[in-house]
Amino acid sequence: MKNTSKRKRALVCGGGGFIGGHLSKRLMREGFWVRVVDIVKRHQFWANDEICDEYVSGDLRSPKFTESILNQPFDEVYQLAADMGGAGYIFTGENDANVMHNSAMVNLNVAQYASNAKVKRLFYSSSACIYPDYNQLDANNPNCEESSVYPANPDSEYGWEKLFSERVFLAFNRNYGLNVKIARYHNIFGPQGTWEGGKEKAPAAMIRKACEATDVVEVWGSGTQTRSFMYVDDCVEATIRLMRQDKFMGPVNIGSEEMVPINELAQIAIDLSGKDIKIYNIDGQDFIDKYGFPCPIGVNGRNSHNKLFNENLNWESTLNLKDGMEKTYGWIEKQYNLSKR
Repeated sequence: MKNTSKRKRALVCGGGGFIGGHLSKRLMREGFWVRVVDIVKRHQFWANDEICDEYVSGDLRSPKFTESILNQPFDEVYQLAADMGGAGYIFTGENDANVMHNSAMVNLNVAQYASNAKVKRLFYSSSACIYPDYNQLDANNPNCEESSVYPANPDSEYGWEKLFSERVFLAFNRNYGLNVKIARYHNIFGPQGTWEGGKEKAPAAMIRKACEATDVVEVWGSGTQTRSFMYVDDCVEATIRLMRQDKFMGPVNIGSEEMVPINELAQIAIDLSGKDIKIYNIDGQDFIDKYGFPCPIGVNGRNSHNKLFNENLNWESTLNLKDGMEKTYGWIEKQYNLSKR
């Protein structure tokens, strides 16, 4: 039996998910004793013992349960648990009540019981979706500088909840001394994440569509809307660097500044497939006729603004979009082929 008495201890809330799973594996490699908690009974793509020493399945909306898993002064607590998904889940409006209620309850509980347990450090994963819609109308010149968040006007209820929860954790820092670090994630992607079913993010969706396609890849909207995408390994590195410094608490962006139109993202996936297929943009009434709701494309432009992170942590992401897509394509293609057997 391993001697765990001298190992640092980490709790990853939402460790059964995409980023949480990668983060948990990194902490295990560093020698931490890791407890993962998630509402799902296991990680979809990894065995529980690959990502943690102890996996606890339960609902962080429950105060009693949250208190039971925050039963010691962990060295590091990462709060990534949330009710979320891709554009098809966040922007249709059909899931707004659950997104706001479920995630807010989780964050209120984690903030309270982490403070009670006197955890040494807590990281909260916010989102680029908090930035005002009015600063993201120009696809070529969006403004996602951290200070631009107010006057607040997020483009979704998901963004409003994230902004509220940022303020919850900052209030617990002011009033109870909770040592919190907050980052706003910008479109994190990579293998071992959701790639089908409606909750997948744009890179995974484009790769899946390219795997499926025989003639066209369908892209929602005009395809001129812009985004930046960060590979998950870089996200984990940035998260840990933020967590373990004492210069500032954030909120700060974690993302790539390599902004591309969505049609370019789709073309990268097509090129990786090696197929002779085209992009088909669908919007307006054609989209409504096919899907029964307006096209959920979000803001016109969004890009991470990394000056604050670089100034305080002297670090930049290392993997470009094409290389990250290539790594992700191979994994999703394998999952797709397995699903068809």
